[in-house]
Amino acid sequence: MDSIVKEGSLGDILFKCQIISEDDIRAALDEQKATGARIGEALVKLGVVTQEDIDWALSNQLNIPYVRLKPAMVDRGAVDLVPAALARQFNLIPLIRAGDEISIAIADPLNLTATAAVEKATGCGVSVSVALLREIREMQELFYGPSESAESLGFTSAHFPVNILAAINQDLTGAKLVDYLLLFILQQKLASLSLQPLGDAVSVVCRRGGATREVGKLSSAHYPDIVMRVRKLAKIGGADFAARGSIGFGWKGRSVPFQVALLRGEGGDHLTFRMHIVAPFPTSVADMGLSEETVLRFSELAAAGRGMVLASARDSEVRSRVIDLYLQEYDTAGKTVIILGNGPGQGDKRFPRVPLPPDAEMGAVVMAALEHDPDILVLEDVTEGQVFSAACRAAIRGKLVVAGIGFGDAGGALKQLIAFRDMHLIIPAHLRGLIVCRGVRTLCPECRRSEPLPPEERAGLGLDETTSSCQRAVGCPACDQTGYNGRRYLLDVIPFDLGMRERFETDRDGTEVLEHMRELGWRGIAEEGKDLLAEGTISLEEYVTSLLT
Repeated sequence: MDSIVKEGSLGDILFKCQIISEDDIRAALDEQKATGARIGEALVKLGVVTQEDIDWALSNQLNIPYVRLKPAMVDRGAVDLVPAALARQFNLIPLIRAGDEISIAIADPLNLTATAAVEKATGCGVSVSVALLREIREMQELFYGPSESAESLGFTSAHFPVNILAAINQDLTGAKLVDYLLLFILQQKLASLSLQPLGDAVSVVCRRGGATREVGKLSSAHYPDIVMRVRKLAKIGGADFAARGSIGFGWKGRSVPFQVALLRGEGGDHLTFRMHIVAPFPTSVADMGLSEETVLRFSELAAAGRGMVLASARDSEVRSRVIDLYLQEYDTAGKTVIILGNGPGQGDKRFPRVPLPPDAEMGAVVMAALEHDPDILVLEDVTEGQVFSAACRAAIRGKLVVAGIGFGDAGGALKQLIAFRDMHLIIPAHLRGLIVCRGVRTLCPECRRSEPLPPEERAGLGLDETTSSCQRAVGCPACDQTGYNGRRYLLDVIPFDLGMRERFETDRDGTEVLEHMRELGWRGIAEEGKDLLAEGTISLEEYVTSLLT
């Protein structure tokens, strides 16, 4: 269970109450990934549980009262303390105030953002009961009255014609709103456009030429539905604090890619749309602009005959392209290569591929692939322990395993490998090397603007005194007002020779391995990023968001 859902999550609670099975959780997680729904909503949609099952389980496991709401239970004085927009946003109803504490009934008692918002609005401590969503909404209608925006999305803007605003507001799914906002970005050549929750409303803010301005307001009543739609379109699942995805938008006979960034906020998810800076991933090591030392280490690693080589990157697409880069450099003549997964295998070389269904049991899949006696086995993602264990079994059998792992820096990847070592999932002697990759957006040289970097900010980022200024993205016709002109990929190549493996076997958190690497002259991707920042190739924001987080 630990590898499927987090401890204390709704899925974990329902499992411990023996209401759902591990197979039910996997099915719900697949539904969540496909639609962006919360796991409880996914379980109800699949018919695995009812809302009453969820409410009872939360109440029982968390020792939270479970109430069936009636008008007599709701005190008008408590209702007056909590704004209607806040109550509707978080699906709650105030029950009673006693001294400096207010009691609420809520559909999701795990929503700490909701309780914090009530505390801020009322100045009271909050006690929570669980109630049915249907009954909460009935009480909201009774005590707050009908929602003013029930039949309208509530979008207002002076930048859209009246007929367009009417069409947007009639579509409560938010589909037309998203389409017209993306079109607005293209027509106005904006650097970005953001939806920023501000309590009872959502501010629509755009950025162009280094300046920010508000272009509209949106009611918060239907905002969760809009966020869910964007999550689905951008294929952003889960409940991470921050996430990214992409959306393709059809315009003038072509598909324009947009990047979507999501940040969980107090009043809801903060969304930012910007045109995606498309740049093909290099097809060879020679095209990446790497140092001679890095090219040499990559070539040496590409001569491995057996064991495990890991391609590490947060983005699954980048991981797959790094694997393709490795296969391109590897002499595969006379070798049998089998690829398990949909991502890798897009390079010039062609190999047999086995697409994997979402419910694939990787141990069985790997064993089945080994029946065909491959020299090289490629696995798209071995970040999870069970899949990593299956990959290790293939390496133990003398195969070369090339696999992806979801970490954007050497330190994070090493810590995970040490955790696998402590779980006895890996034999250090089988590790051949780690390739870490990160992509950064490069500034447009025509419009970038130099600004001084305050000493306190420079010190906080660990930059030396030579970096007294930084370049900012502005936007101009040459870069379609994005401020950027492409992408550059930085590569860390870390061979696991005898000295590395000796330190890896005793290291507790990755610090010994990293120190050994520094003694050998290793600098790391973040240090390369400092060079790019100092020379004005990347912005300070790009350095922080793409290389430090």
